Amino acid sequence: MAEYLVFAALAVLALLLASLAALLRPPARSGGAAGRLMIVQLAGTGGTAVALLLASALGIAALTDVALTLALLAAFASAALHAAGAPRGPS
Repeated sequence: MAEYLVFAALAVLALLLASLAALLRPPARSGGAAGRLMIVQLAGTGGTAVALLLASALGIAALTDVALTLALLAAFASAALHAAGAPRGPS
């Protein structure tokens, strides 16, 4: 069972690297702020999935803490990216 979880973690990691490669696209082809926001969310979700699968496969409880931290940081990064792109109202 542990071998299956390690293989699943590697598959999720490959998908995560492919999604992060989308950040390197030229700005003219990107989807703007919404596209970057989705990539940040996908990276956070993928990193969380990889850490949780590896924690279960290897029996390392500290990786569960890493997964929770990644999920929290992805949520904060998403909120910060949204706030940075939000139009400012009149003062």
